[in-house]
Amino acid sequence: MAGLRDKLPLLLGAKTAKALATALGIETVSDLLRHYPRRYAERGELTDIAGLELGEHATVMARIEKVSKRRMKSRNGTILDMVITDGKRRLTCAFFNQAWREKELVPGKTGLFAGKVSAFRDTLQLTNPEYELFEADRADEAMDDFLAAIIPVYPAAQGMPSWSIGKCVRQVLDVLEVDDDPMPADLRRLHKLADLDNALRGIHRPENWAHLEASRKRLKWDEAMAVQLIFAQRRHSAISRPAKPNPHVSGGILDAFDKRLPFDLTAGQRGIGDEIAADLASEHPMNRLLQGEVGSGKTVVALRAMLQVVDNGRQAAMLAPTEVLAAQHARSLREMLGDLGQAGELGAAENATKVTLLTGSMGAKERKKALLEIVSGEAGIVVGTHALIQDHVEFADLGLAVVDEQHRFGVEQRDALRTRGSGDTSPHVLVMTATPIPRTVAMTVYGDLEVSALREMPVGRSPIKTTVVPVAEKPAWFDRIWQRVREEVGKGHQAYVVCPRIGDEPPSDKSDKRPPLAVLDVAPDLENGALQGLRVGVLHGRMPPDDKDAVMRAFSAGKLDVLVATTVIEVGVNVPNATAMVIMDADRFGVSQLHQLRGRVGRGSNPGLCLLVTEALDGTTTRERLAAVESTTDGFELSRLDLELRREGDILGAAQSGKRSGLKLLSLLRDEDVIAASRASAQEIVEQDPDLKKYRGLAQMVADVVDLERAEYLEKS
Repeated sequence: MAGLRDKLPLLLGAKTAKALATALGIETVSDLLRHYPRRYAERGELTDIAGLELGEHATVMARIEKVSKRRMKSRNGTILDMVITDGKRRLTCAFFNQAWREKELVPGKTGLFAGKVSAFRDTLQLTNPEYELFEADRADEAMDDFLAAIIPVYPAAQGMPSWSIGKCVRQVLDVLEVDDDPMPADLRRLHKLADLDNALRGIHRPENWAHLEASRKRLKWDEAMAVQLIFAQRRHSAISRPAKPNPHVSGGILDAFDKRLPFDLTAGQRGIGDEIAADLASEHPMNRLLQGEVGSGKTVVALRAMLQVVDNGRQAAMLAPTEVLAAQHARSLREMLGDLGQAGELGAAENATKVTLLTGSMGAKERKKALLEIVSGEAGIVVGTHALIQDHVEFADLGLAVVDEQHRFGVEQRDALRTRGSGDTSPHVLVMTATPIPRTVAMTVYGDLEVSALREMPVGRSPIKTTVVPVAEKPAWFDRIWQRVREEVGKGHQAYVVCPRIGDEPPSDKSDKRPPLAVLDVAPDLENGALQGLRVGVLHGRMPPDDKDAVMRAFSAGKLDVLVATTVIEVGVNVPNATAMVIMDADRFGVSQLHQLRGRVGRGSNPGLCLLVTEALDGTTTRERLAAVESTTDGFELSRLDLELRREGDILGAAQSGKRSGLKLLSLLRDEDVIAASRASAQEIVEQDPDLKKYRGLAQMVADVVDLERAEYLEKS
């Protein structure tokens, strides 16, 4: 008999076990049985071909429509061309020097076809695909899965097609013995969950659709509970240290700032401001996420929170993901405060504070001055990059840490912030993001934070027109892109051109696709070609800080017509005169990132234009994502659309880095009831037993399902 901890070589043989480990990172019985089918099909049902992606290793169930043979022109040999169909779309398959396959690849036959999706003459195809045909007269053991009513189709890889994985699963299930169920019996009874043994068998070899659904429900609970237990433990840990209360101080700098505001706070800003004010006055550390659209007023909310802390004689720190954004935040805060932020200067207000900037690349003299202002308490508000949380930076009394664009910071950095309080106290923590997050994602990815959302659209913002430019299908449109840029500049406006890569580094994409376009290649091409005569500047993250600041100042002052940049301009950069943005290789960016980038234009009185340039082919999921960005400027709606288009588990970022993802069945969009119920259960369990000493099964399940060694990806989504 075999247990979930057992290694696979003894059960499957060394060769097969090595193939699974190499292709899919599967090494144990648990790894294999939690490699769930991607989908299921019934006999006679075909798989949709639409939505296949270049570079993906796909398995489709389809019918052979046509087979033909031709000779290669360049060298001796033959190509066997096969067209398969799902009844709606066709997919080409090419076999090189395998003419003998023509005898078994007969039109009309149905089977599973697996291979890496490539493109030939702008058409998707599989080259030398592996396949398993369904033949009624074959009833040997290898065909058992395919003769069943419900056929599992597994995520596959080169050399390990779906049907081979299915055979391995069947061998393991035949000898599986699950000793103890990690889910407590009372929890299973309460939520009517199947036991683990039955669920694992039902997910791979379901007797019927009801059996499959019951199995999926139980295994979704495993995933949800593992994640929510981690966050329940983190919440418990966060509030176990006390925090110094910071009540509102009547007549302080906050009141003075509010009286000077040249506009009325929105209802959302007032309501969330009251929530934060109450948190800051508590003896438990605040841990709150503030999300809102670009321009919705998050910075004002954060500044008012910082001033409440300063009124109590303490300090506030704001962390930004880049030096460009840190410097801009410091300038913006000083401008908003006016003489209230000029402590120690001539003409400062009576109760003024000081805003100090600290970044990692400051000169020694400037850096020493900033460090002294921080440690002495002279600086009430400190702005900087992650350099702020390094050990040698000492605060006089840090009361509040504001983290801008939370997804750029890892769990270790945020934990480091929580230890920067004085004595045994923790500072209050406010994290901000301009990426709208659906409630279920917030509960799962930011599960240790209270969530507030500013939903009002920015007042007075101009509309942004977004258009997908499919240059592979319509190459003539490429010239029109630069004509539009010239037209905008001719009206006295400015434009951004965004590229995925700087150009002085090796490309990170190791697939067969061409390297992403780079700033250092595109800028000179435009300057000497399509945009000749215009003033073109370059901005990227590896430029010296003074150079970056000089370029941004020049662009802001209208001394540059076009700025060719990386995503360093994604957040915080505010140039109202910029009306056009061209995003090269737009398919290399995520939906939220495209939305963020687009938010850099249309910030003044003139409408904005955003062109998403792509070689992605029509009908692919990539083009669906770009079409979603084209269809709406509502960030909250886009976040939901983005979630609908992603594969299960990708929301946590693990799949994109090639690592195993802990979430494979749980849908953050459709399983809100499971997520909410598991969150409540996890909270109750951790309150009784923070270290899960009485729940060893749950503790082990956390390690199995979420993989604690890589749990930081939960914070980096």
